[in-house]
Amino acid sequence: MQKKNYLMTVFCLLLLSILALGCEQKAKTVAIPITIPEGEKDPAVWGRVYPLHYDSYLKNSERTKGYSKYRNDEECRLSPWPFQLVLSDGWGMGIEYNEPNGHTDMLKDQLKIDASRRKAGGVCLSCKSPYAPELKERLKVNYFSKPYDEVWKEIPEKHREMGLVCADCHDPKTMDLRINRWALIEALKAIGKDPDKLTRQELRSLVCAQCHVDYKITKDKDNKSVGLLFPWKNGKWGNITIEAVIKQIKEENLREWKHKVTDQKMGHIRHPEFELFSSPGSVHWAAGVACADCHMPYERAGKEKISSHRWESPLKKNMKACMQCHNQSPEWLKEQVLNIQDRVNHMFTKAGYSVARAALMIEAAEKNPRSDKALIKRAKEIYEEAYYRNTWIGAENSMGFHNPPEALRVLGDALDQGRQAEMLAREAILKAGGTPPELDMTKINQIVAERYTSRDGKIGFKPKVQRKAALLTQK
Repeated sequence: MQKKNYLMTVFCLLLLSILALGCEQKAKTVAIPITIPEGEKDPAVWGRVYPLHYDSYLKNSERTKGYSKYRNDEECRLSPWPFQLVLSDGWGMGIEYNEPNGHTDMLKDQLKIDASRRKAGGVCLSCKSPYAPELKERLKVNYFSKPYDEVWKEIPEKHREMGLVCADCHDPKTMDLRINRWALIEALKAIGKDPDKLTRQELRSLVCAQCHVDYKITKDKDNKSVGLLFPWKNGKWGNITIEAVIKQIKEENLREWKHKVTDQKMGHIRHPEFELFSSPGSVHWAAGVACADCHMPYERAGKEKISSHRWESPLKKNMKACMQCHNQSPEWLKEQVLNIQDRVNHMFTKAGYSVARAALMIEAAEKNPRSDKALIKRAKEIYEEAYYRNTWIGAENSMGFHNPPEALRVLGDALDQGRQAEMLAREAILKAGGTPPELDMTKINQIVAERYTSRDGKIGFKPKVQRKAALLTQK
């Protein structure tokens, strides 16, 4: 009897093994995994594997209006703060500076702007096209020095309007976050941060820092572009300040344009979101918050939970990202954001007009042949410092919210330096027996309207665009 039971048990186990093997083989023939080839740029291919994330990604092409006091629905980013026309006179950003339409449309935006904004050459594609790393590798120095249109045509025709894609941030095999922009890799090494030993939470900010940073285009003796760098070497992880950036601009003469008003060679500051966010004073950075926590919050997609791949301000989503950590109402949270931005804008406006007054006073001093050249030279040196600081906050896209204490510190210095430069230029005029011009806010606005008003509806100052430069004490 025992032998019979034993044989029956063996037979059953054998039968179950055969059935299991049969099921396994059947599953292998049915479940054919979709693979994403290395180097695949088309987000639609990635979308076959991750359809919910892809649907979220496609929403980036939808423009949202009316959600913020400090984004301009009329697109122009110069006219709301008229003093910027004085500060940017002679530079492409002073000709045309528009609100972007979102990450997926950023190359389309670049192709639409005035051609003067693309004079630097192919290097301008470094953030705008996912093909930038391969173009740089293949073309070498020609990637930087060749005209923009020539390098742009090296992109496959079907992808010549393609903006940010999955491959810019993800490894196609593992979906791990990764960095592929060389300038960030080099900048991390310069501050002693090993790009091969980054945590996932660090990468959730650094994939954004591939582009949301200040950068400089290096030039040769003929003023042709030969490279791209992030000016971080005088900073350190968690402390890349405007002072560190200015020091490198001066040490390496990273000046790219000539300011028409003061007649001096200048550098420029471009959207330093990561630098401001990660600098001392940032509550969210100190708490370990990453860019993705606020700008890619988790959301429901059917029955699943995914991170939003529509990169946008929390203000657009009724503060849902903030409410993952904060327990206050969305109305209260929004009020706090706007209170911070109002106060930073107050200082940005005061500092901006202070720096513009300095520029116009230097211009007046230069016109008097008897003006003290040493005083003018010193005024220009201080003006340059003030310009960088004011633009550091103006070009940063949060109106100071990413780091309010640091934003106010920088603008306070800009305000003071603007006044110092103005006084030196005023002194130069008085010593020469001249009369310094009166340059209050109203007068500066009048000068802007006379010099820079758009004549074609596209380029320059647009008087009808709503101003954002109202001080807290004024209507």
